[in-house]
Amino acid sequence: MEIPKLLNTQIGDVAATSLMTLYCHALESQSKDPILDDPLAVEITDKLTPELSQSDNKLYQSLAKGKLEKKLVVHVAMRAKRYDDYARNFLERSHNGIVVNIGCGLDTRFHRIDNGKVIFYDLDLPEVIAVKKKLLPETDRYRFIPSSVLNYEWMEAITQLNPDSVLLMAEGVFMYLQEDEVKSLVLKLQSTFPGCELIAEFFNAAWLKQPLRAIINRKLQRDFKFGKDATFKFGIKDSKDLESWNPGIEFLDDWFYLDEPENKLGLLRVFKDIPFFRKILWTARYKLN
Repeated sequence: MEIPKLLNTQIGDVAATSLMTLYCHALESQSKDPILDDPLAVEITDKLTPELSQSDNKLYQSLAKGKLEKKLVVHVAMRAKRYDDYARNFLERSHNGIVVNIGCGLDTRFHRIDNGKVIFYDLDLPEVIAVKKKLLPETDRYRFIPSSVLNYEWMEAITQLNPDSVLLMAEGVFMYLQEDEVKSLVLKLQSTFPGCELIAEFFNAAWLKQPLRAIINRKLQRDFKFGKDATFKFGIKDSKDLESWNPGIEFLDDWFYLDEPENKLGLLRVFKDIPFFRKILWTARYKLN
């Protein structure tokens, strides 16, 4: 496997968070009683670390040294496992279904959930896909789309296949967009892929207001070493908020990290009965009729 010249590629602050996600997967996969089994993430990070260690980027340095908050690693691994389960469940119900991983980053979901039949699209910015192409090969069933999710032309690649069913996954994406961008995107997905399923992670709108916003930004930039542009911009109060955007948007269910009986959550589980903390980040599933 070739070491990609990642540092020769201009990657923005938001796109760079995909490296953090990848390293969280790798670290958790090598831990005792791992939440997520992602050997390919381990292989990729082993190849990337020598290059990242030579960078003066604070995030890259932290990743190369394996210095990631344990709580962050657990959180990201739990999320990945849950989204994998969503995809597997969809494929059990839709044997000829198509999965689109929006804002895929360097994630290896296809290799974790491949049932031998699924057609799987990884969608991300061109600079991210350029790196990913050096790490993972495309196949007849595993394809890359180098595009902003907000450039709706990417949808044509999916519609040309006349799919019976489509699962759209937005893991750690919507919070980095503006509200009007998210709303326009969801409505476009609804009109383009009628009957599709959408699974997306959401941030609580209450935490976008000061002083809570400052706390979140400080956490992202000081503790996680994110760049200044990797800030949360969009949030909702309740999973059913999206139903007000169009009568055809149907809320199905949602999932909260602290509800999981995961021992690695430790003392964080004491907050599961306190809505203000339980509902900071969560995932919701919809049918777009």
